[in-house]
Amino acid sequence: MSKDDTDIHDEAPASKRPKLVNGNSTRYHNHPARIFVPFRASFITISRVKQTVGLVSSTAVPFSSIPLGKTTFQITTSVGKCLHTYDLRRGLNLVFLTRPQTPSNITSIFSWKDRVFAAWGGETSSSEVGVWVFKRGKKVEELEIPPGISGPIGQILIFGSWIVGCCVDRVEVWKSATYEHYTTITPTGVRNNPGRAILSGGLTHMPTYLNKIFVGKGDGSLEIWNLSTGKLVYSIAPPSSTSGPVTALQPTPALSLLAVARADGSISIHDIRSDRVVIHLNSKGSRSSTIKSISFRADGLGAGEDGCQPGIMATAGTDDGDVTLWDLNKGGRVRGVLRGAHNPSSSHHSGVLGGINRVEFLPGQDIIITGGLDNALRSWIFDAKSLSATPRILHSRSGHAAPVTRLSFLPSSADGSDAEGKWLLSAGRDQSLWGWSLRRDGQSTELSQGNIRKKAKKLGVLGKSLDMQNSTTLEDLKAPEITCIACSLNRDGGMGASSGGGAVWTNVPTKKGSSDATQSAATGWESVVTGHRGDKYARTWFWGSKKAGRWAFETADGEEVTSVAVTACGTFAVVGSAGGSVSMFNLQSGIHRQRFPSTLTPGQAKKLKLAHATGGNDHGQMKFALGEGKHKKAVTGLMVDTLNRTVISCGLDGKIKFWDFLTGCLQEELDWYPMAAITASKYYRQNDLIAVTCDDLSIRVVDSETKKLVRELWGCLGQVSDFTFSNDGRWIIAASMDSVVRVWDLPTGHLINALRMESPCTALAFSDTGEFLATAHADGVGINLWSNCTLFTHVPTRLIRDDEITDAIAPTSSGESGRNFIDAAFNEDEENNPIDEVSYANLQPTTSQLSAALQTLSLVPKSRWQNLLHIDTITQRNKPINPPKPPEKAPFFLPSLSEPQKPASATSAAAAIAPAPSANTRISKLHNPTSLTPNQFTALLHTSSQQNAHEPFIEHLSSLPPSAADIQIRSLSPLPLSLSSSSSPTNELILFIRALTARLRQKRDYELVQTWLAVFLKVHGENVIADPGLREVLQEWRAVQGEEAARLAARVGFCSGVVGWVRSER
Repeated sequence: MSKDDTDIHDEAPASKRPKLVNGNSTRYHNHPARIFVPFRASFITISRVKQTVGLVSSTAVPFSSIPLGKTTFQITTSVGKCLHTYDLRRGLNLVFLTRPQTPSNITSIFSWKDRVFAAWGGETSSSEVGVWVFKRGKKVEELEIPPGISGPIGQILIFGSWIVGCCVDRVEVWKSATYEHYTTITPTGVRNNPGRAILSGGLTHMPTYLNKIFVGKGDGSLEIWNLSTGKLVYSIAPPSSTSGPVTALQPTPALSLLAVARADGSISIHDIRSDRVVIHLNSKGSRSSTIKSISFRADGLGAGEDGCQPGIMATAGTDDGDVTLWDLNKGGRVRGVLRGAHNPSSSHHSGVLGGINRVEFLPGQDIIITGGLDNALRSWIFDAKSLSATPRILHSRSGHAAPVTRLSFLPSSADGSDAEGKWLLSAGRDQSLWGWSLRRDGQSTELSQGNIRKKAKKLGVLGKSLDMQNSTTLEDLKAPEITCIACSLNRDGGMGASSGGGAVWTNVPTKKGSSDATQSAATGWESVVTGHRGDKYARTWFWGSKKAGRWAFETADGEEVTSVAVTACGTFAVVGSAGGSVSMFNLQSGIHRQRFPSTLTPGQAKKLKLAHATGGNDHGQMKFALGEGKHKKAVTGLMVDTLNRTVISCGLDGKIKFWDFLTGCLQEELDWYPMAAITASKYYRQNDLIAVTCDDLSIRVVDSETKKLVRELWGCLGQVSDFTFSNDGRWIIAASMDSVVRVWDLPTGHLINALRMESPCTALAFSDTGEFLATAHADGVGINLWSNCTLFTHVPTRLIRDDEITDAIAPTSSGESGRNFIDAAFNEDEENNPIDEVSYANLQPTTSQLSAALQTLSLVPKSRWQNLLHIDTITQRNKPINPPKPPEKAPFFLPSLSEPQKPASATSAAAAIAPAPSANTRISKLHNPTSLTPNQFTALLHTSSQQNAHEPFIEHLSSLPPSAADIQIRSLSPLPLSLSSSSSPTNELILFIRALTARLRQKRDYELVQTWLAVFLKVHGENVIADPGLREVLQEWRAVQGEEAARLAARVGFCSGVVGWVRSER
């Protein structure tokens, strides 16, 4: 059965005539069609998925908060060029994303009333700088930027009628009412040190100090400026010459007292009126750490022996992830330390961010908000009757703190649930495993590894002396970085799965040490298996309860786990090591079941040794003896077929080995050594294809049934970092270190699409539904989502050249430049003129049919006839929400220009000689058949029926867009017609069915005929019941359809039998 141009085999390609538009040959554009474009979510609800998943607070820009009435607060964070706004009452649910994106990265933000101010740009001396104003996620205004700004605006402050922006060498002032620039303040010392960072970033305003700002400088001093006059009011000297720059400023609830933090870790409470230090904290003998944020509790509680006095101060910095709580009564002391509020900054974990950039007590509340460099935003609450001086966690929104290294969409489960294509697993360098929901962002969560701090105390890692030190050592108790993931949900028990009650990854099923297989069989068991860098254990996870599992499977040779696999049934896990061993474990009981090759008994080992010594072959019909065939190098890929008959492994020794699942004996192997070493593999179960990447930068495809190489794909100019099959197994998508993502078409072996990314893609995954391609990149902690355009529009696939690689428009957190199926459904211009070529409706083969015995599909784009089937739904969605408003009427004393007044005599005379109005309505035409004027559709239908040649009519109907075709089918008249060629009474409905039957007999346009008939029956079903002649021609069509269906079924069955016989080993 032939198909359109994307399905023609390269053995016998159908010749094509160049596409003609207005009689001229059309040339291809210089760039190929875009198969993948940034995904744009439909923000009908505020919690939909974004183009970039996993970003919460991924930059060093501190968050900003604002009270929303008396019930809640809104917290705004920066994720690069976009702002996220979260609602505290909704559990830090995402409510707004700002659009459009800023031209450069955001450097500071400030929330004021119902608006958010964002400064951006200034990374280099020549880059542009700006301040945009957003309201409910939309840009509403832009501040006037004065000339001469050569650096970023590092802090924004708004109070009264002033907007203040602090740069490294100047302070810019605007009017908050008009957004006009007011003045520029140049601190002392700038003229003597041009281009040097004089201001260290500390900027604040104190209540009751009208028009005054306090500016922290790099030498540790403070300056007080009057914004109205632009003059320096007073300067406060640093306590010592070694105190360092001012790092944080915050006014206290007490008037005229200002908290000042400096780079040496000291904090001083300064009395501005008397210019003296009231309290000095964290002096030389104390723990020294740089404070970046200070906040004061304003509800009058928390201090004193009973916790009912005011005076609590919270400090945090980027050196660690702890929040220190100070009691400022009686000279000040540490009341408590909130350990591990965020990940600490780590030096021995490459690329892992940490530390806290802002801590803030909400006004009048016992809630504290912390934002960290670890891409996390958390809220904490102080319990009223708790004896603890530290708060407990209230809400948390976070993501990966380091670049993502592995991605995997969850497979579909056996129960047919709707979770298919909804969840995405990701692993990063921050030693975490996350599950991301692509339907509701608030459902995304990190899979728990247990209570790390409780585990540390239990094992004696945290003593009293160590407990006061930096908590970086706690990261060592987490599982190492994940290098490989395997999953099967067929035995996943969901939230009710029994975890046995024991500790995680201890191989102890219950606290009593006894395994209850009956309970596991009823509730399910672990469904995710991971391998970790430098670790000899493969670890299991409960997906339903989002936590670590019971088992840690050790490799047979004690080497690092390099590859894992889970059987399709979800019962067995296969683990491969860097030493070449392959072992299989039962996920329900955690028991080791098999090795590949299998372990020999002493008698078998003695017999094999004797056979080798004599040079004989003592293994009968088998190609390989028992115990032979172990990989000599690291195992880089493991796969199990759908029926659990064969285990497939590949390694750096260049071999692909096929093992018997039950006996562990080697059945067959492909040896490519020393031509290539295999670095990774993927298995597509539906067609038993294995794709492997090699160190020669190629991708090879092997048929696991015939054990033969079927494709070699070349084109990557760098090492392949990750690759995957498409959901239908037709494509292979691969990412390489040359920052290009390539797409190959397996039937032809052609490179059909290539996208050049801004940074190398480290991981990618394709959803089982075919909707999304997910990619992760080396320079970010987010996950980018791309839409598959072939699902909702026609995208041509042709062989492209190396110079046709297009630069990708990267997905954004705000969802700009994205595209989805709704855009394509309502864009008729794009449908008629696809992305990269002009008017595919005119593309016709030289011969209308390769053979009269072949059932041929049309060349009409798939989206056109599919939209015709659902035209009612599309029309309903496209209906405007509000009715059109009538134009405003002009005043009665103004004459109408559209209807000029005529004299009464002229009007009556014209009425006397004017003919009677004709019935132009559709109802009138039906009652008066002589008034019908046939259009081209009706004329062609009548002509083709009289001449018994339906080709012009079918071609005309094929060229109509979905909406026009629907109208023409609805306009078919059931009234009888008198045709010379027809001896029996007939009408347009009967003529239409006869034309479709004739087309079906010709074995052409099969899917169009089915679509047109479905629309016809839906529209004219009542006429079919009432008209015997119409039922007769429909029975004739059904008979022809049945004959054709039986013929195709017989041909397909014969072909599948022949292919099965060819691929069979017998």
